[in-house]
Amino acid sequence: MVHPMWTSYQPGKLPPEHLGRLFARYSVSDERVVVGPGIGYDAAVISFGDRYLVAKTDPITFASDEIGWYAVHINANDIACTGASARWFLVTLLIPEREENDRLVDAIFAQIAAACAELNVELVGGHTEITCGIERPIVVGCMMGEVIPEKLVRPDGARPGDILLVTKGIAVEGSAIIARELADRLDGVDRSLLARCRNFLYEPGISVVRDAAIAVEAGEVHAMHDPTEGGLATGLWELAEAAQVGLEVDEGAIPILPETRVLSARLGLDPLGLIASGSLLLAVAPNDASAICRALESAGIAATAIGRVVERRLGMTLHRAGSVRQLPRFERDEIVAALTQAADLRTSEVLV
Repeated sequence: MVHPMWTSYQPGKLPPEHLGRLFARYSVSDERVVVGPGIGYDAAVISFGDRYLVAKTDPITFASDEIGWYAVHINANDIACTGASARWFLVTLLIPEREENDRLVDAIFAQIAAACAELNVELVGGHTEITCGIERPIVVGCMMGEVIPEKLVRPDGARPGDILLVTKGIAVEGSAIIARELADRLDGVDRSLLARCRNFLYEPGISVVRDAAIAVEAGEVHAMHDPTEGGLATGLWELAEAAQVGLEVDEGAIPILPETRVLSARLGLDPLGLIASGSLLLAVAPNDASAICRALESAGIAATAIGRVVERRLGMTLHRAGSVRQLPRFERDEIVAALTQAADLRTSEVLV
């Protein structure tokens, strides 16, 4: 029996209001915790004297293809957003009961090893099991890194006057997942476009580790965020919520990848709410914005100014051709809508 006051949530992130209540109820008392849990806080930071340990855990639940590769890079991204270097990775790997799951385990471990080698990260532990009641593999990663205190970039560091930058374009990860998981639902979409999107994992890539390292060396970076579930819109909201600031975003300046526009239009999705790993969101000192963009572009990484940080009382707004609207919030990522729709269609086809 369901309690009359309880709410059933849709798949995706826990609503921030509920999460905020939990954070308030279970506070951190250890004085060595430099950055603890909070809305828009994606990694913990713990002091060890002359070094900070940065720790992050994140699951991969939307993708099944190249899931080990995703797990390493998604967790490393949040380490990089603090200005730290990823060093050690632990993984919990849950494998469904089915034939040839031994080959699946080998394939996922090979993906993890390749991604760790690319980032110079060591796989140092974890847990692997065959799990009842799941239909697809689930990988839960835990990445740890380190940074010297004076190089730490805090998630709540954005301040009014900062320029908002986005690297590459949106939505790298969302487009890759759609092309890999939903190709059978994309009749009429050019096959070469789908091939490019499948390769988005590697080019332009879902990693923002290099983006972050270049940015912090080129100028004064006050905050960085990896816009994952809920897309760029949610990433913007989380960045602002962490710092208790407002945002003015030029909607027309947001670099939406051409392939993403095609796939989103075909499936009826809003690119702003589509899982967007591969793009780095930054709040930078206004005098350094041009230098940071030049440094990124010199390294072959596109960088676009999309707005600015403002006072909290001004809210979070999107501007386009003289019109203003509130920054949308997505209760669930647009990729969930696409995957759910595909599952419903498959079920109906079986029943017909």
